Amino acid sequence: MKKVLFGITSLTLGGAERVLVDLANRICKDYEVSILTIYDKGELKKQLNKKINIISIFPKSFNEYSKLEIFKNSFELIHMTKVPDGFDVYVSFLEGPITRLFSKKIGNNKNDRAHKVKKIAWVHNDISKVFGNTLKAKIKKIFDKNVYKKYDKVVFVSEENRKDFVTTYGKNIKTELVRNYLDYDSVIKKAEMPTILPFDNNDINFVSVCRLVNQKAIDRFIKVHAKLEEKGLHSKVYIIGDGPNRLQLQKQIDAANETENFFLLGAKENPYPYIKGADYFCLLSYFEGYGMVLDEAKILGKKIIITDTAAKESIEDYELSRVLPNNENGIYEGLEKILSEDIKNNEIKSNYNIEETKKYYNSIIEKIETIIN
Repeated sequence: MKKVLFGITSLTLGGAERVLVDLANRICKDYEVSILTIYDKGELKKQLNKKINIISIFPKSFNEYSKLEIFKNSFELIHMTKVPDGFDVYVSFLEGPITRLFSKKIGNNKNDRAHKVKKIAWVHNDISKVFGNTLKAKIKKIFDKNVYKKYDKVVFVSEENRKDFVTTYGKNIKTELVRNYLDYDSVIKKAEMPTILPFDNNDINFVSVCRLVNQKAIDRFIKVHAKLEEKGLHSKVYIIGDGPNRLQLQKQIDAANETENFFLLGAKENPYPYIKGADYFCLLSYFEGYGMVLDEAKILGKKIIITDTAAKESIEDYELSRVLPNNENGIYEGLEKILSEDIKNNEIKSNYNIEETKKYYNSIIEKIETIIN
């Protein structure tokens, strides 16, 4: 049985993390699967099949370390940490530190297996934007250009992200397009679990599930929503997720007098009842990868609003979706039209076919197994 080691920063609540858990659970009957995390104590660990081995470099979660300790950990990761030997396939499942770690040589001079193992890197985001435009980010890009050359293949979840990668790092890297895998049965079952929802039945309720980071543009959403409220176009917004921007976003909500309309609910292990119960699912980011959460929203038959990012590839054939211009004015005009039309009274239902969904995700697994083998 082939031994596969997946690597990721942590197993906290996040899109790529959920995809990895579902994928590992699906293939662990055919492969000996292990997962290496940089930081331990992720909430999603308990959702993994017991057959899957977990290895963590640092024993605590990222948030439990001070800034000085994180700097020390980063230095240790780059200069001192060795990649575990003994696996046939090494899959770096997220851009950044884990990709740099897995690019290192496997084994030692006496047991040099570097030529025998396969290395695969997964990219879930727009690599040209995810690290920003600071001097530090530019240095990372220069360094990573050599890092990705050490992989046998680089996998992308969206075609647009692959094109951006090639523009940034060049064409001399073998690439593959593979959409995100998810456990569709689990999404449907979890959406039915009894949950007390905070929604206002007298208003249109928007829900978003995302990390509270700059990329997701929640600050822009707050500005737009406050303008709509001033015009008398009322709705409620519920953001599920946590992250480093939570405190400043809450301050922005307070300053905009949006405390009764715009809510940060924090991370939820089961966000699906919230998605199912909302009138609209939103993903109004500055940039995106494929947007795994959009597939979840489609399975639950939700109306979807996104900005013009690579995520539009995931809703190309989904009739209950709208793509808004990726700027403040475009989002304002789009939401203004939706609220003015009173979409809450629109009873159009999704014709999303679960049998076609099963075929779709089975084909993804077949493609992943071809890459691994």
